[in-house]
Amino acid sequence: MSGHSKWNNIKNKKGKEDAKRGKIFTKLGRYIMVAAREGGPDPDYNPSLKVAIDKAKAENMPNDNIERAIKKGSGELGSDSFEEITYEGYGPSGIAVLVQCLTDNRNRTAPDVRHAFDKNGGNLGTPGSVSFMFDRRGIIEIEKNSGLDYDELMMSALELGADDVTEYDDAYEIITSPEAYLDIKKGLEDLNYEFSQSDITFLPQNYVKLEDPEDIKKMEKLIDTLEDNDDVQDVYTNWDMPEEI
Repeated sequence: MSGHSKWNNIKNKKGKEDAKRGKIFTKLGRYIMVAAREGGPDPDYNPSLKVAIDKAKAENMPNDNIERAIKKGSGELGSDSFEEITYEGYGPSGIAVLVQCLTDNRNRTAPDVRHAFDKNGGNLGTPGSVSFMFDRRGIIEIEKNSGLDYDELMMSALELGADDVTEYDDAYEIITSPEAYLDIKKGLEDLNYEFSQSDITFLPQNYVKLEDPEDIKKMEKLIDTLEDNDDVQDVYTNWDMPEEI
């Protein structure tokens, strides 16, 4: 398939905008704490914690920080009470937006999220208003290089249980169910494949373009404002983001 991975573009933008290490580590620490609290401190028996740790390591979060977050989550070092909340809304021209948060004070988070929508041409919706437009999927991305054979990769991934493998100009994307994600990732690692990015994420069923330059600016600002909030873990949209952004 011609073009660049949309997921890769979105994740790269997020990485650039979230350049401050401290902010990233704060968010990842919360993610690990909640995963450890809900499923236990052993990643071998807690898939959510394994995903959280993999994300932290991908961002070069120090092992000491990871261990401390696990201990906090399991109650060894006291406990911070964070809850997961997902907000749904619309950006400019009806772009669907999912905002996943981990917060210890929803009375602080909800007004902040609502203000971000209101200020940037959007509006906060009710639960279920846009989530039906997204599918929860695992994605494993492998950058193209001369030593990779697409047919061989596709056969290996499908045999491991992947749903689909897509070829782009710059990468291959392997799509999995959330339940099969870790097993497929482990299987590909055992075959010596190296990943540029991997995660369990929300994929839009359809992408929507914005034509008005003002709407594009507002949409960028909305995403930036939300991602700059410490309570916000991830922002998902069905915006067909221009590659130059």
